[in-house]
Amino acid sequence: MRQHVVRLWTSLWMRYAGPHRLGKVATWLAALPYAPYKARVGLAHRYPQGYIAPSAQLNGRRIRRGRHVFIGDEVVIYQRQDGGPIELADYVELHRDTIIECGRGGSVVIGERTGLQPRCQLSAYVEPIVIGRGCQIAPQCAFYPYDHGTASGQPIGMQPLTSKGPIVLEDDVWLGYGVVVLSGVTIGSGTVVGAGSVVTKSLPAGVIAVGAPARVVRERTALDIDPITMR
Repeated sequence: MRQHVVRLWTSLWMRYAGPHRLGKVATWLAALPYAPYKARVGLAHRYPQGYIAPSAQLNGRRIRRGRHVFIGDEVVIYQRQDGGPIELADYVELHRDTIIECGRGGSVVIGERTGLQPRCQLSAYVEPIVIGRGCQIAPQCAFYPYDHGTASGQPIGMQPLTSKGPIVLEDDVWLGYGVVVLSGVTIGSGTVVGAGSVVTKSLPAGVIAVGAPARVVRERTALDIDPITMR
C-alpha cells in the first residue's frame, strides 16, 4: 500500500519537475520519499524528463538533454555566451558536485548511458570534449582540452590558451579515480585507465594503461570481463 502511495505521489509531482524555479519545487516534493544520492537515479530512469536535483545549476541556452538523464546534487553546468553546445544523451548520469564548463571554441558531448561519478570536472575551452556511449568515469576525473601558456615576461593570467586538439573518449572507456585527460588525447574503445593517471597522449582500443604520463601495460583479455555485466 505504501509503495503504491509513493508512486502516485511521485508521479503527480514529476509531471511538473524541471530546471525552472517551480520545477525545482516539484522535484523536491517528488523526491521526498526517497533516500538521497544514487537512490534517486531510479526517478530519472522511470520518467522520460529525467531527474534534475533542486540544488543543481544549469546555465546556458544551448544545453540539450536527452531522455532519462540524471543530474545530481550541486552539479553545475555552465555555458558561457561564446561557448558551444552541451549535449547529454539518453540515460546520462552526472553525480554530485560535477562541473561542466564550456567557453570559446569548446563544446561537450556525452554519449548514451555514460556515468560521471562525484566531483568530476570538464572544462571545454578552445577544443571540444567528446565522451562516447557506456563510459564509466570514476570520481574526481578531469578533462582539459587546452594548455595554458607559460612564456616568461608575461603574467600567467594573461597567457594565451593553446591546444593540441580535442579530447575524445570512444565507447565503453573506464577511467579510474582521479584520472586527468589533457588536450589532443583520444582514448580507444574499451580501454581502462588506472586511478591517478595523467593521460597526455592517445591510447589505443582495448588496453589497460596506468601512470603519469599514462602508458599501456597490457591488452585487455577475457579474464578482465566482469562476470556480472559480461564486460
